[in-house]
Amino acid sequence: VQLQASGGGSVLAGDSLSLSCVVSGRTFSTYGVAWFRQAPGEEREFVAALRPTSSTKYYGDSVKGRFTISRDNAKNTFYLQMINLRPEDTGNYLCAAGTPILSTMRFPTGYRYWGQGTLVTVSS
Repeated sequence: VQLQASGGGSVLAGDSLSLSCVVSGRTFSTYGVAWFRQAPGEEREFVAALRPTSSTKYYGDSVKGRFTISRDNAKNTFYLQMINLRPEDTGNYLCAAGTPILSTMRFPTGYRYWGQGTLVTVSS
């Protein structure tokens, strides 16, 4: 299974960006998916997650109300729509897929497969 993230860029505070992650393989619809981000020198931070069989979405506290995760199983792709970006949203955004249980959905250890990330830079 391979993941390819795209859509990052350099924007100003208040702007919007949409990230995509294409997942190879035939079992995408069975995977939980997530976005994490990592700033230089910082630990990986949970951003958003979506389970395979539920419409319930999970978000980190700092992005609630501004970011939206979604998926299109027909395209083996999931997305992160980001609005009202802030400088503190700057980081390498990593997409992940796997079979996490509910208690591990917000943690990197819950995901087996990872993309290389796409860089988001937000300037004030």
